Amino acid sequence: MKSVKWKELGIDILVDIAASMLIAVGIYNFALNANFPVAGFSGIAIVLYHLFGLPVGAGTLLLNVPVSIFCYKFLGRTFFLKSIKTMIISSVFMDYVAPMFPVYDGNRLLAALCMGILSGAGYAVVFMRGSSTGGQDFISMSIKKVKPHITLGIITFILDVSTIVLGSVLVFKDIDGFIYGVIVTYLMAIVMDRILYGIDEGKMTLIVTEHGSQVAECIDEYSGRGSTILKGMGSYSKQHKDVVMCACNNKQMYTIKKLVRQIDPKAFTIIMESNEVVGEGFKEDV
Repeated sequence: MKSVKWKELGIDILVDIAASMLIAVGIYNFALNANFPVAGFSGIAIVLYHLFGLPVGAGTLLLNVPVSIFCYKFLGRTFFLKSIKTMIISSVFMDYVAPMFPVYDGNRLLAALCMGILSGAGYAVVFMRGSSTGGQDFISMSIKKVKPHITLGIITFILDVSTIVLGSVLVFKDIDGFIYGVIVTYLMAIVMDRILYGIDEGKMTLIVTEHGSQVAECIDEYSGRGSTILKGMGSYSKQHKDVVMCACNNKQMYTIKKLVRQIDPKAFTIIMESNEVVGEGFKEDV
């Protein structure tokens, strides 16, 4: 049991190092000198850096203390301790590793795009390991606990707007900078949601047919995936029919639709987007 815990801890640390590198490079090497506000506690730390010269990593840690104490009861001991570990690693990378690399001093739009992609990917990887970088992440995860139907990307985007406004008013005082801040925040939200949910996205189909067993067998033979046969009844005709429910990846759905048409030309097929599929044949729920 101890070896499993040590293994998990080792993987968590390696993931934190990789994610922290992405986040630190995105913020320090692309956003810090680009003169646009950055969202989250890192954005507030950048404001403190410009106003008082406080290092970004150290400022982020100082801001995290009261929020960590307040959100502890919402997040639980395990998530809290894992996040403390991630916070420390990301702050060290921000103040000591990222400065070793050259700072980008070119086009502000390119800086915003690079920051959004790199940091968004870093934050998403951290969330996938059941951790966070603290601060606004704690607030985001607390809201996620209360409102699980809202995606983390959307929660983060809404919370980040206030930080962008704060940075624009206190430091940058630039409309263009504000616009770049909104762009980078939106891009981070898209990247986060794409990595968190898009990797396991697929299609779900509901096939209303009189040949449910034959359709299900054909789907299994082609894709190797099982399906569920539900019993349905037409509200107008009152006739009983089978409803075959099947989840598959995007590439398989086109062929499945053709196969269903061959078996039952009169079948009523509904194809829907599925943001995430968890279970046998897809990803395991961690």
